[in-house]
Amino acid sequence: MSARRVVVTGMGVLACNGTDVASYWDALISGRHGIAPITTIDTTHFETKFAGAVPLDNLALAGGDRKQARRKDRYQLLALKAAVEALASSGIPPKSWADPFRVATIVGSGIGGLQTIEEEHTTLMQRGPSRVSPMLVPKMIVDSAAGDISILAGARGPNYAITTACATGSNCIGAAFHHIKFGHCDAAITGGAEAPITALGISGFNSIGALSRRNDSPATASRPFDKDRDGFVIGEGAGILVLEELETARRRGAVIYAELCGYGTTGDAFHETQPDPTGAAGTACMQMAIREAGIDPSAIGYINAHGTSTHYNDMTETKVIHQVFGAHVGKLAVSSTKSMTGHTLGAAGAIEAVAAILALRDGVLPPTINYTTPDPECDLDYVPNQARRVQVQYALSNNLGFGGHNASLVFKRWEG
Repeated sequence: MSARRVVVTGMGVLACNGTDVASYWDALISGRHGIAPITTIDTTHFETKFAGAVPLDNLALAGGDRKQARRKDRYQLLALKAAVEALASSGIPPKSWADPFRVATIVGSGIGGLQTIEEEHTTLMQRGPSRVSPMLVPKMIVDSAAGDISILAGARGPNYAITTACATGSNCIGAAFHHIKFGHCDAAITGGAEAPITALGISGFNSIGALSRRNDSPATASRPFDKDRDGFVIGEGAGILVLEELETARRRGAVIYAELCGYGTTGDAFHETQPDPTGAAGTACMQMAIREAGIDPSAIGYINAHGTSTHYNDMTETKVIHQVFGAHVGKLAVSSTKSMTGHTLGAAGAIEAVAAILALRDGVLPPTINYTTPDPECDLDYVPNQARRVQVQYALSNNLGFGGHNASLVFKRWEG
């Protein structure tokens, strides 16, 4: 079977600055963030006291009734709510697939049920092993969101999670893309979810010096590519896409948001947390995605960068972009929407893919906010502080994860 074309027909998002696709996109193009002091834990003794929390406490409707919701970790409930929106926007009623065994569910998380792990460890220490919840395992494992979404949707094809730290969402989308492109499936529900704003999560990332400590000004703490950046802002969220084979989508009259046409993934083989300063693997990753899309690098008009607001990531990603695009960088717009959402770890690739797709659809490039002091080592056009109306044909969404995981996706503007 020859390679088939793959399109995006559904999207769902939860982020700190938007609890559905419409509000999220409005926030991005308005330059509006959702970063604020943490209220769910006592941060008195923490070095970082702010984060990008989704402004929803009651997610019961995403997981069924309240009793059912208590059986899920927050990351699962975020994933389920985003999946409900994605399926609704696709126009596909749950459990209505022509052949459910040809529908994949590939949804990952960088960490999984961290809140559950903390709570049940406390129970173990205080009340003993017999009091640990029988729901501990299904609530904490990273594949539970994929399993829950497949049950919700009635999707019985390939069903698994990929965990590659900050590249998780993009790797899941890329794997789903290949399942459809090469004829193993006709549709897929895919993306990532994360809920890391817990005592252990904040402490762990503080211990390795990854988080901003700009407690006097949380609103300006996430400042990718800015000279005064001092670390990323941790965030939670979920992003889910519905992908379909083009002719399958056309036959049912689906609304098509964009075409997914290229995917690359590589490994640095360098360091647990720092990117390879040569950028060799990141360069190969982007080139792989562009090559699969069948285009010249100069066809890319916009990059949604990984852009974490850490010193090494932003500097290295800038170098990689220079290596991939050469002289074309002068015509290339690059922005980091993490300046508004914080870093959502395993969800990042998915919610940023949605941003890239909507940038293509609407001809509006979201900005990098809080960009005030240029860094000589970061010398690209980062769409500073205000959205830009520019119609581009191809966008690249890029993610670089702890452990040296790199993933890139190429989307094409849909013109029918």
